[in-house]
Amino acid sequence: MSIKVLIADDQPIVRTGLTMLLDAQPEIDVIGTAGDGREAVRLARELRPDVGLFDVRMPLMDGIEATRRLAGPDVPDPLPIVVITTFDLDEYVHGALKAGARGFLLKDAGPALLSQAIHAAADGEALIAPTVTVRLLAAFARSTTETARKPIEPLTAREEEVLVPVALGRTNSEIAIDLHISTSTVKAHLASLMRKLGARNRVELAMWAHETGRI
Repeated sequence: MSIKVLIADDQPIVRTGLTMLLDAQPEIDVIGTAGDGREAVRLARELRPDVGLFDVRMPLMDGIEATRRLAGPDVPDPLPIVVITTFDLDEYVHGALKAGARGFLLKDAGPALLSQAIHAAADGEALIAPTVTVRLLAAFARSTTETARKPIEPLTAREEEVLVPVALGRTNSEIAIDLHISTSTVKAHLASLMRKLGARNRVELAMWAHETGRI
C-alpha cells in the first residue's frame, strides 16, 4: 500500500520538484500540495495523508504552527510530519521539533534520503539529516531554558544503550545490528523509554538525551 503524502511549501517550483521526486519513488503517492500552513492544515484534515512534508517558513501560518495543530501534544491522532528547510541550524526547526515533527531534512537531500524520511515517519520512526543530527540537537540543548524532565522510573542499562544511538539518528535496524538484538526488542525498549520519559516520538527522546548530557 502506498504512503500518502501531503507537501506544503510556499515556492511552486519546490512543490513541483518534491512532488516529482516522491512520485518517482515506489510505494509513495503525493495526494496534495499546499502553498501555506493554513492550507496545509485544511488539506491534511480533508485528505487524511499518512505523512506531511512541510517547509518551516510559509505565509499565513508557518510550518511550526501547522505542525503543532496537526501533531501537537493535544492532538488525539497526530499526523507524522517531516520538516524540510534550507538551513541546517534554522532557529525555527527547534520549534517545529518541539511541536511534534517526526524528522528534519535539508532541501538538498537526495531522493533516497527523502524516501527514507517518509518511510520512517510512516513507520513511527524519525529521521534527521545525518550531517546535522548531533549539531542540531546539541544546539537545541544549549539554547533551551527548560529543565529536562525526570523519568517516572529509572532507565535500565539496555535502555540507556538504545537511547544513545537513537539520539544519533540511527534506525531501529541499525541499532539492532549494533547491539545484537532483534528489531522487535529495540521497539520494545523505545516504547518503554517513551513511557518513562513522557516522550511522543524518537525526536523527543533524542532531545532528552542531549538535554541530560548523554550525547
